[in-house]
Amino acid sequence: MTSEKITVKVDKDLEDLIPGFMQRRRADVESLKASLSAGELDKIRITGHSMKGTGGGYGFDDLTQIGAELEKAAVSGNAEEISALVQRLDQYLNNVVIEFE
Repeated sequence: MTSEKITVKVDKDLEDLIPGFMQRRRADVESLKASLSAGELDKIRITGHSMKGTGGGYGFDDLTQIGAELEKAAVSGNAEEISALVQRLDQYLNNVVIEFE
């Protein structure tokens, strides 16, 4: 993923919910890093599963994809893949631009 801005169009009805949602995803990055360092694969799996379930509902299909991949990597115990996905999540969050419609 590059440092190019990623525009996501979100339903205007969700505008009040998005700041908290995005803040929780940023907190997920730190939590995922800590869980990876501690070898807590089940916590990573649960976080990935949650992201997979909520991302698309808010209009963030990329978060759904990253969440699904995190869940799968945690189940298989692939620490290298988890690390790459956490970095991808961090880059995504740093580059996403939200437009309400």
